[in-house]
Parts: sequence; structure tokens; C-alpha cells
Amino acid sequence: MGWHNDSAPDKTTGRFSLRSKLVVKPRWGDQMMTTGRGRHMRGYTWMVLATLACVPAAWSQADPALPPLSAEQVVQHLMEKNGERAASLQHYQGKRSYRLEYHGFPASAEATMDVEVNFDAPASKHFTIVSATGSKLIQNRVFHRLLESEEQAGDSSNRKHSELGPDNYNFTLAGTEGTNYVLNVEPKVESRFLYRGKIWIDGHDFAVTRIEAQPARDPSFWTTKSEIHHTYQKVDNGFYLPKENKTVTSVRLGGVATLTIEYQSYQVTAAKPLALARKPIPSREGFVWPDGGLNQEVANFMSARK
Repeated sequence: MGWHNDSAPDKTTGRFSLRSKLVVKPRWGDQMMTTGRGRHMRGYTWMVLATLACVPAAWSQADPALPPLSAEQVVQHLMEKNGERAASLQHYQGKRSYRLEYHGFPASAEATMDVEVNFDAPASKHFTIVSATGSKLIQNRVFHRLLESEEQAGDSSNRKHSELGPDNYNFTLAGTEGTNYVLNVEPKVESRFLYRGKIWIDGHDFAVTRIEAQPARDPSFWTTKSEIHHTYQKVDNGFYLPKENKTVTSVRLGGVATLTIEYQSYQVTAAKPLALARKPIPSREGFVWPDGGLNQEVANFMSARK
């Protein structure tokens, strides 16, 4: 992984100049420690990325009525379809808008960043920072680190401990809502890599369409509560990819940090036919814990302000 700048550094974006590129390639076991009271392992920050991303799934024209499936059957179909769609997706490009607003002690702050992303299967992403405004501390300690940490989402050992499946979660059927099955998810261990709450799964394509949850364990002393709100959208060729990730984090000294990531302008430019993509393969776009890295970087940002 490395940054390639098209122009010399300036004051506009802090550490990276406008149009700077972060080329992400898989690395194994790469970790970083921050200092002071905000000391955390970088190995934890990979968890965004799912987020930053949900496993893509294809849209079908099935009857809207949902068959009466058990939670175990829904999860089994979800995992099978996740593997198939991950094997099918080869390349996409899109845009993201990051925004973090903090209100509280010792002072309020906010920042934004617009990013272009190119994904190549199975595990490579290239980021271009288009623009950035506001707090340089947020830009450097939150946004840049979130981009850097996405490389760790493809680590198969990390995915094993955070994947949405029966190895890590207990599932119960909460009911149905429209064309979605709604499942309660409860982590089997109190890990900061996992979460508890509800997930919505499309009953025809078996793709996650929505998440409402909280971390199974707070990632930092500085955070007391986090609320996770994620939605996913159907894009080119029928894949589901993130639409909006929003995390509202309460800080121990009374502040509230709201981190929002909006995803736009997806273009899927390469995908294998599903008939050729039946065998699941590891993919950086696999569905894992969506928000641990977001919470961790917010916690690091808060510790830097003390």
C-alpha cells in the first residue's frame, strides 16, 4: 500500500494533497499503535470496511410473497448467495462522501472528504481524494486512517472472526417486513469485532439490505454508546453495495460524534456470469462487521483532543 501524489503537499488536505491516491494491496498482519491514552491496535480498524461493504447479491423478479423459512435457513441461503456474488463481482468504481460532526467538550469540530474508489477482485482498492474541508485533525486521524485500514478487511483470518454467520452469531427470526426477513443477531462472544441488533435480508436474493445495531463491546474508554445505521442499494447488474453508513457515538465526557459515509455513482464494469461463479472465493467485499473501525477512529480522534 502507498500514497502516490499528483502534486506537492499543500495546506488544503493536511497530510495528502488533492488528487492524492492510496493504492491498497493485501498485506498480512500489518498493525500500528497510536500513542497516549488513545493507544489502539490498527488491526482493529480493518473492520470498516465492509464496510465498508456488503456482499453483492443479484436482483430477481420472484413472487413478493416470502416462504416461511427458519432463521437457520435464511442464514444458510445468505451465506451461499454471498459467496456466489462475491465470486462474480470483478470490478466497480464509485464515489464516497465522508462527514464527521463532533459536538461537545472541549470544542465542536467537523470535516468532510470526497473520495473516488476503484475496486478490483479479489482484494485491491485504489482511492483518489478529490476534496477535503474542515478539521485537519479529523481528516488525518479519522478519514485517512479509514482509507488506509480498508486493506485489512480482506485478511481471511480477520474475516473469520467477524463474518456474519453461525460461527460468530446466534440468529432468531424477528419476523418479516415487506420482502425482507428480519433477524435478531446476538454475538457468541463479547468482542469489539462483533455487534448485536437486527438485520434485514432480502427474501428473494438473500442480501443484507439494512442493519440497526450496537457494538458488542465498546472499542475505547472514551466511547460509551454507539448506534449503527446501515443501508444498502441495488446497483449496476443487480448487485447490492453500501448506500449509507451512519454511526452516532456518545463520548464519555458528554460529546456526540456522528460519522456518515454516503456512496454514489457506482458503475460495475466487470462481473462474471453467475453460472461461472458458483464456487465461493474470498473477497474484500465479503460482508463482515461494518463499523468497528469507524468507532475506533472516532475514539482515537477523541483521545487526541484530551
